Amino acid sequence: MAGINTLTFTDTNFDTEVLNADVPVLVDFWAEWCGPCRMMGPTIDALASDFAGKAKVGKVDVDSNINTAGRYQIRGIPTLLLFKGGKVVDQKVGAIPKSEVESMLNAHV
Repeated sequence: MAGINTLTFTDTNFDTEVLNADVPVLVDFWAEWCGPCRMMGPTIDALASDFAGKAKVGKVDVDSNINTAGRYQIRGIPTLLLFKGGKVVDQKVGAIPKSEVESMLNAHV
């Protein structure tokens, strides 16, 4: 269950919501069956609230959005990609502490 500020990105809305955004966008590539992804869920939801108005934070379900996952060559999940100006400016793979994700975002907001 996503938090109130956590967005859902799809193959259909990815370009508009992420690549054309006027603020940095943190994208969590995940799947329901992935244990480490579920562990990251509360962190992603908290950061979506913490950075509301400064950055967008959302998720892409790799099982339902295979075109976007393939486009960014997502091989392992969870994968976090940080976009700014339509380009990937940082990335992390695997479950990582909230402080590490905060540092990623703070470097670009």
